[in-house]
Amino acid sequence: MTQSDVANLLLRLSDRDLAVLESLRTHRLLATAHIRRLHFAHGHTTVGAASGATMRVLTRLESHGLVARLMRRIGGVRSGSSGIVWQLASTGERLLRTLHGEKKRRRYVEPSLLFIEHTLAEAELAVQLHEFAGAGAIELITIETEPGCWRSFINPHGTLEWLKPDLYAVTASGDYEDHWFLEVDRTTEHPTAVVRKAKVYQRYAATGAHQARHGLFPAVVWVVPGNGRRAALEAALSADRGVQPELFRVVTVEEFRQLIACDQSGAPPGSAAPP
Repeated sequence: MTQSDVANLLLRLSDRDLAVLESLRTHRLLATAHIRRLHFAHGHTTVGAASGATMRVLTRLESHGLVARLMRRIGGVRSGSSGIVWQLASTGERLLRTLHGEKKRRRYVEPSLLFIEHTLAEAELAVQLHEFAGAGAIELITIETEPGCWRSFINPHGTLEWLKPDLYAVTASGDYEDHWFLEVDRTTEHPTAVVRKAKVYQRYAATGAHQARHGLFPAVVWVVPGNGRRAALEAALSADRGVQPELFRVVTVEEFRQLIACDQSGAPPGSAAPP
């Protein structure tokens, strides 16, 4: 894509159009409802009006080859437009790659249902963080998605290891700044796999790299669908003597807002008072 092509295409796009494309670049996949909540939350009298405006913009971007809808719908055909899942299309990918000065091309193909569901669950947490900030419940200082939130480190055996959280966020609430590594749990893994990942977090924490840069280690939170899964993960983490329980929390989807936006006067792990 030449600079002339970019300039001509940009003339057709509004700031909100570009923001939608950037959100798809960041999150890889978004449902229509996610895009509505991120970019069409204001200026409409009803959710229905906002949904209609969202679909009109996405359909226009689709006609320019900038976005593409997946064949799979979340929630089936009865979900309507809110169940459509979107990703960048080839022209949109080339446009943003050119704007960001990147050379490596991303491939956008129809992903598996498991990947779609997990990626949308990650996006849901990120959208909620933006909504909490918009409502004044928190200040959202930093949010990093995959793979930008991944961390590499040298483990005790002297080999390179990767920590791969689903999200990393820094929020402020009250007098505290809170750091979070967030894990989306879809009940697809045995609890022992969660214990193994908890130990990867511990090995990363033991390097002191994050603490040296930020002054603390983030709270590591698994967000699970319901109370039964929470009990299973908590039991698995507490049963393993090699796990440091103070580093980890397990909350349900319904408890996520309370965790993020609650009063942090107790200064739990992952929280630090400003200097």
